[in-house]
Amino acid sequence: MAFKPLHDRVLVRRIQGEDKTKGGLIIPDTAKEKPAEGEIVSVGEGARKDSGELITPSVKAGDRILFGKWSGTEVTLNGEELLIMKESDILGIIA
Repeated sequence: MAFKPLHDRVLVRRIQGEDKTKGGLIIPDTAKEKPAEGEIVSVGEGARKDSGELITPSVKAGDRILFGKWSGTEVTLNGEELLIMKESDILGIIA
């Protein structure tokens, strides 16, 4: 199933963090925090100004991003858990 977000929304796949600490301790799933890093899967066409002019998104599919801990809405597409969020919820692009 193909999914394209509307307006200034993006579809994000979370990037899972490490299962071990730097010291070598294994972190159980119950103690892990949800990662705040992800990869953009799909991007909407952009927001519109009051004048109707299109504001193109600053991100594109494939970009690695950081986002807030409580950002986005979790959805399941094709058995995969993804996030839909507004572009303004993105804190930055990882170079």
